[in-house]
Amino acid sequence: MTENNLVYLLENKIYINLTNLCTNDCIFCIRGLKDDVVGSNMWLSTENITAQDVISQLKEVEDKIHYGVTFCGYGEPTIKIEILKEVAKYIKENYPNTKIRVNTNGHANAIHKRNVIPELKGLVDEFSISLNGENETLYNELSQPKIKNAYEEMKSFAKEAVEAGIKTTLSVVTGYKDYKINVTECENIAKEIGANFRNREWLNNGY
Repeated sequence: MTENNLVYLLENKIYINLTNLCTNDCIFCIRGLKDDVVGSNMWLSTENITAQDVISQLKEVEDKIHYGVTFCGYGEPTIKIEILKEVAKYIKENYPNTKIRVNTNGHANAIHKRNVIPELKGLVDEFSISLNGENETLYNELSQPKIKNAYEEMKSFAKEAVEAGIKTTLSVVTGYKDYKINVTECENIAKEIGANFRNREWLNNGY
């Protein structure tokens, strides 16, 4: 049994769990409800991982790599930006037809204090960014961000991604307890940015 599940399968597709660190503490996040995703424990025993650790586990499921690879686990993948880039480069060099998506809270530029989009262009085919709400107040209530100006930082990241020509989708989670999200307004925000929009219904198991 793998001690640290850096790579796991969900509906036969490959997902990469780079870190348990996150700049948000979303109240509806699956990690607050359970430890695993389809039997794979997502809690890492250490944050001291390397790209080679990820690649080694990736090779064990390479027969499914043509379905695409998504960076998404129990943390914010862009926190480990250098490892993300190295693993994505490996995938693109060895499986050039494989599409790579990053599920993110959109805080990467704030975290690293630079625009990282140019570094990811050509490596990442799509960003799925958590919009979470139509205004900063609701966003802060749902996302519990640990950085300043998180809502605007997220939208700015989305704009940079769109302008770089990277497919970008803004998402919200609806149906969690009594929280009311104005889906129309959220969709309009996505349109203004030039991004796609996804309304994801909250599920007890998170997926």
